[in-house]
Amino acid sequence: MLTRNRRRTPSTPSSAFVPDAVEIHPRHLQLGDEWVASFAITGYPREVHAGWLQPLLTHPARLDVSLHIEPIDPQVAAERLRKQLGKLESTRRHTAARGRLVDPTIETSTEDAYDLSDRLARGEGRLFRVGLYLTVHARSEAELIEEVSALRALTASLLVDAKPTTYRSLQGWITTLPMGLDQIAMTRTFDTAALSAAFPFTSPDLPPPDVTSAAAARGVLYGWNLGSQGLVHWDRFSCENYNAVILGRSGAGKSYLVKLEALRSLYQGVELAIIDPEDEYARLARAVGGTYFPLGNEGIRINPLDLPIHTRPDGRRSAPADALSRRSLFQHTLLSVLFGQSLSARERAVLDHAVTDTYRAAGITEDVRTWTRQAPLLTDLRTVLDTSDNNTARDLASRLHPFTHGAFSGLFNGPTTTPPEGHLLVFSLRNLPDELKPAGTLLTLDAVWRRVSNPAIRRPRLCVVDEAWLLMQQRAGAEFLWRMAKSARKHWAGLTVATQDVGDVLGSDLGKAIISNAATQILLRQAPQAIDDIVRTFALSEGERQFLLSANTGQGLLCSGTQRVALQAIASNAEHQLITTDPAELAAMANDTAADNADPSAAADDLVLDD
Repeated sequence: MLTRNRRRTPSTPSSAFVPDAVEIHPRHLQLGDEWVASFAITGYPREVHAGWLQPLLTHPARLDVSLHIEPIDPQVAAERLRKQLGKLESTRRHTAARGRLVDPTIETSTEDAYDLSDRLARGEGRLFRVGLYLTVHARSEAELIEEVSALRALTASLLVDAKPTTYRSLQGWITTLPMGLDQIAMTRTFDTAALSAAFPFTSPDLPPPDVTSAAAARGVLYGWNLGSQGLVHWDRFSCENYNAVILGRSGAGKSYLVKLEALRSLYQGVELAIIDPEDEYARLARAVGGTYFPLGNEGIRINPLDLPIHTRPDGRRSAPADALSRRSLFQHTLLSVLFGQSLSARERAVLDHAVTDTYRAAGITEDVRTWTRQAPLLTDLRTVLDTSDNNTARDLASRLHPFTHGAFSGLFNGPTTTPPEGHLLVFSLRNLPDELKPAGTLLTLDAVWRRVSNPAIRRPRLCVVDEAWLLMQQRAGAEFLWRMAKSARKHWAGLTVATQDVGDVLGSDLGKAIISNAATQILLRQAPQAIDDIVRTFALSEGERQFLLSANTGQGLLCSGTQRVALQAIASNAEHQLITTDPAELAAMANDTAADNADPSAAADDLVLDD
C-alpha cells in the first residue's frame, strides 16, 4: 500500500480542493474521509437505443461517469477495418472448408464489419477510440461494498461488463476526474452512430410520442424550453396514464399553469371539471361558457345519496349493477371526512344497515327498476339512525346533526340543484366553511366521477383538484383520491393534483402512491424546507435542486419517466387576462372596465370600431 500525504495549508487556496491523504489499495482508494472504487467498461451490447447510458446519470448514489473519445484517422481506420475483415473472412472460409458448424459470433461480427466498411466508404461516419470509466463514492468501506454491488447490478442490467481497475485504482480515479487524462487506456472502437447513442446525456427537448412521425407536435403547449429555447408540447393522453401532479410553493405559478393547461386542453376538445378552492376559475368559466357551481351559496346543494343514473344513446336510463352497494360504501367515506376520523368497525356495520333502510324507505331496493326514484337525503339517513334502538346509531345521528339541521346543513338539506353537465365544470369552494371544504371536495369529486364513469359518453376528460391538501389531510379523502387516480385511465380520463403543501403529499404512503400513478409530474419553485423530500422522491440532481430553489415564477421541471425538461410557462395576452391572479393586474383591469362603463362615448367608439 502506498500512502501519499498532503497537508492543508490555510494560506494555500488550492488546499481546499485536495484530500488530506490518499491511501491506495488494490481495488479502492481512501481519499481523506471518502472511499472510492473505479471501473472500466470492457464489454458492450450489440444493439442499443439512443441515450441508453442515461441510467448511469440517474443512479441514486454518487457516481462519476467519464467518457474519453479519440478520433481515428480515416485512412488508418480503413486499413485496420480491411485487416479485420480479412481475418473474419479467413475464419469463415476455414470453418466451411473443414465442414464445421457455423459460428454465430463470427457470422455476426463479419456482417457488422461489412456494414461498417460500407458506411465508412460512403462517408456516413467515422471511427473513434472510446473509453468509458466509472468511479463510485462512499463514506465508509462497508458502504462502498454496498454501492459497488449496486453499481455492478446496474451495469449488468445495461448488458455492459464493468471491470475493477485492480492495482490501478489511483489511475482509475484520475481518469474519471475532469482533467481529460485516460491513464487506463481500455478503449473500444465505436463508429459515429454507436458513439452518439452511447452518450449518457439526453436531449434538452422532450421526445415526441412517435419518433418516426414528422407530424406537428400534439397535446398542450406549456411554454418554452429553458435549455434549447424551443417549445414544450406535451400530450398527456399519449402516456401510459393521463394523470398529472403539480407541486409548487405559494406564488410559484402553480394555479396559473393549471389554468393555462385547462384552457388549452379545451381547444383540443377535452372536457374538464375543476375543483376551485379560492374562486380563481370563475372568469375563465364565464369566458368559455362553462358551468359554475359556487358551493356554499344559498340554494346550491349536492345530495351524497344520489345514485349514478345514466342516459344511454337510445334514451333508456341505466345504472351500474353494483351502484347501490357503491353508494353505501361512499357514505362511509363521507362520514369519515365529515367527522374528521375513521369510523370504527361497529359504526360501519350500523351505518351500513341504516343506509340500506334509508333507501328502502324511499322505495329503492336491490331491484334496478326502483333506482330511478327520488333519492333520499342525508336528513333521512340521520332520522333512521336517530330512531334506532342502537346506542352507536344514535351517537352517529347526534354527530350528523350539524350537517343536517345545524350550521353546516346548507350543502346537504335538499336534492342536488343542477346536474353537473357541460364542457367545463367549475366547483368553487370559497364560500364553504373551512370545516366543510374537505367534504365539499369529496362530494364534487364523487359527482365528477359519476359523470366520468358513464359508459354512454366516451370522450377525453380531465379532473383538476387544486389545493389537493384540503382532501389529503384525512386518510379517507386521500384514499378516494388514490382510487380515482388508479381507475381514471380506464374511463379515458386523467386526474390533475395540484398542491402547495408538499408535506401532505409526500408525508404519506397514499400521497406517494398518487405521485407514482402520475405519468406527468411538474415541479415548480420549492421552499427550502420541502426541497429535500422533493429531491429524494424524484431523484433530482444537485443542479435540478438548485434550479427549483431559485426558479422564477412560472418556471419548473416537467418530468415523465427518465425525461425531464426545464420550462417557462407562457400565455398570450388574452389568455393571461383570463388566468392571472395578480391583485395589481386584477385591480387595473377592474379600473379599466369601470372607466369604459363611465364613458359612453368611448363605448360607442368601440362599437363603431368593432363594426
